[in-house]
Amino acid sequence: MNTPARVATPIETLQSVLAEDMAAVNALIRARMASEHAPRIPEVTAHLVEAGGKRLRPLLTLAAARLCGYQGFDHARLAATVEFIHTATLLHDDVVDESERRRGRPTANLLWDNKSSVLVGDYLFARSFQLMVETGDLRALNILSNAAAVIAEGEVLQLTAAASLATTEEIYLRVVRGKTAALFSAATEVGGVIAKAPEEQVLALREYGDALGVSFQIADDLLDYGGISAKLGKNVGDDFRERKMSLPVIRAVAGANAEERAFWVRAIEKGQQREGDLETALELMAHHGSLESARETAMEHAARARRALAPLPAGQIRAILSDLADFVVARLD
Repeated sequence: MNTPARVATPIETLQSVLAEDMAAVNALIRARMASEHAPRIPEVTAHLVEAGGKRLRPLLTLAAARLCGYQGFDHARLAATVEFIHTATLLHDDVVDESERRRGRPTANLLWDNKSSVLVGDYLFARSFQLMVETGDLRALNILSNAAAVIAEGEVLQLTAAASLATTEEIYLRVVRGKTAALFSAATEVGGVIAKAPEEQVLALREYGDALGVSFQIADDLLDYGGISAKLGKNVGDDFRERKMSLPVIRAVAGANAEERAFWVRAIEKGQQREGDLETALELMAHHGSLESARETAMEHAARARRALAPLPAGQIRAILSDLADFVVARLD
């Protein structure tokens, strides 16, 4: 019996369509993460940059620019900027979360130390600002520098919201918009800006990035609990162990009776986790339908992303971006 041919994902299709542009971005990244006087910088950066990430965020910048007819090179500088900002936040996040694995490999803070991760992250932020200034586009600089501030604000908000059952959906979405959607939105918006696209298209790209980012993060939070099937497996439940108030937990807590609330207080607020607590958490989320309702919310934002594309030029790239919005939530099935 013949095995059906594997269908490429929208990300892989985008990588193929934008391969030449992405090669230029990768060359720029390798050149700018170098340091003549501090060899630790390229060592730490290369460990994360070369770890096999999909480069989704810089791909979004390239796609947005090409979708709007851009023909220059500055979109590559902006895409590299976006990747540097993203990489810097990952280095800092792993220190804050005391993480030991990322993309299946030991984290930089584990292989080197926290100080190296924080300082190299700072270096990448500085490099990102150098790159965006080189474009000479003040509006692009404003969008990306604002995104960097919003990301940092979102991380601090998440820190204060963690382990608190008082965290509301409103606060959760503010965190999501800070830590994830802000960079997605900026990545797509600057692509339109550098292409000198009509304002309606620039705003459409910003809306698309925001909706895609929110959908992406909610889906990621669901996958941390095994997706809709809630099957236990490798790395499932990391957010539970780190006592993060993600959307499925917030909704399960909202519907909890006194006994269930006592469980959440002990496991999340007090951090007194026992053997079998993850299974109990999954049972409670299934009982209250919070995994399924969170999936529906992710799908609503994916649909918002697809609708946002309407004012943009029809063609291959717009079709791929629409498929990408579907793919983000299809990972949950």
